[in-house]
Amino acid sequence: MAYQKPYGMHDILPEEQPHWERVRETFRDVCERYGFGRLDTPVMEQTAVFLKGVGEGTDIVDKEMYSFTDKGGDDLTLRPEFTAGVMRSYLEEGMRSRPQPVKLASIGPMFRRDRPGAGRYRQFHQVNAEIIGTDDAAADAELLAMAASFGAALGLGALRVLVNSTGCPACKPPYLAKLGAFLRERRGRLSALDRERVERNPLRVLDSKEPETRAAIADVPLLGDDLCGGCRDHFAEVRALLARAGVEVEESPLLVRGLDYYTRTVFEIVSAAAPDAGTLLGGGRYDGLAEMLDGPRTPGAGFAGGIERMILALKAAERSPRGPRAPDVFVAYIGAKAKEAAFTLAEDLRRAGVAAVFGLGNKGLKAQMKLADRTGAGLAVIIGEAELAEGKVQLRAMGESRQELAPLEGLAAALAARFARGTP
Repeated sequence: MAYQKPYGMHDILPEEQPHWERVRETFRDVCERYGFGRLDTPVMEQTAVFLKGVGEGTDIVDKEMYSFTDKGGDDLTLRPEFTAGVMRSYLEEGMRSRPQPVKLASIGPMFRRDRPGAGRYRQFHQVNAEIIGTDDAAADAELLAMAASFGAALGLGALRVLVNSTGCPACKPPYLAKLGAFLRERRGRLSALDRERVERNPLRVLDSKEPETRAAIADVPLLGDDLCGGCRDHFAEVRALLARAGVEVEESPLLVRGLDYYTRTVFEIVSAAAPDAGTLLGGGRYDGLAEMLDGPRTPGAGFAGGIERMILALKAAERSPRGPRAPDVFVAYIGAKAKEAAFTLAEDLRRAGVAAVFGLGNKGLKAQMKLADRTGAGLAVIIGEAELAEGKVQLRAMGESRQELAPLEGLAAALAARFARGTP
């Protein structure tokens, strides 16, 4: 075969679409209940948005971004995540002048040159929700509750909600100095990947999945022990609100997430049924992101979830979505003149709200009826030239031997009324 899809990317075939629609529809429903408005941002941004927002030294920026200079000399990057672009839009489009906070939700593709694996692709898709313009701990709790509610409504099965606090600019730097000293002493025991992270982004070592690293940092100093009073109070309020609302969470002291903009609350949701799917939903607070993008201080928090990973978890939980709707009618024909009438009837049926398939391909009647059977249509309309001369058509109930003549004139409206009554 001459051409193939790019390595690490995938086609989403028609039979997979019901899973995707289930995720999208459930997310839209949850967003409406929580008062979020839809925001669509470009699939590419100025590269500086991610260099400043996500942070140099992160795996995303250093290794995974698809960046290029276009013919006009602009440095652009296909978005590897939503949040930096959403904050850019919030600042550029003057959303600070709206009643605060602003709640924004997005769905779309991301691009990272990551190592492909189960549920992990180089073009992947996310749902995303942000609350921008408040540092209220209740916003963090609401996002966590929303993410958990979305997972439950989607049918992801048993979920674990992991939470931690990563501190703030007041208490994080002293901890980073302590952590760096600890990791440099253990450098020889860390994995090759994590040895690189010690100087560039030591927090990432804490959530490493490498077995040798996990063993080496078993007694690492915990950030939670060094939180300032404000961060302790904020995290305590988040947990108290969630407990009051009946959202069960587990404190995960090594959870930090992999992006520079996180402050205070971070969280991840994983599936007990599909641990190989990894993190299904994750996010946290990012009170300094707007300033990283040269805007005024604007606190915010949000979460995102990988659709491919959620579909893996759905399949593991044996949650089969409703399949695509079968057509109501298959319109077949015999002869050239009948073909024109059949094509017109199919269009009339669709305009009347009836799902209709027309027998494309100039096939004989036997081949058309085989196709009709495959589509799952409940009724076949057969137009032959002899019947057409009399203004008649044949109606055949699929899977049955009965067949009846019906007038062609007014047939679309008559069948629409028939299906509306639930009569096959």
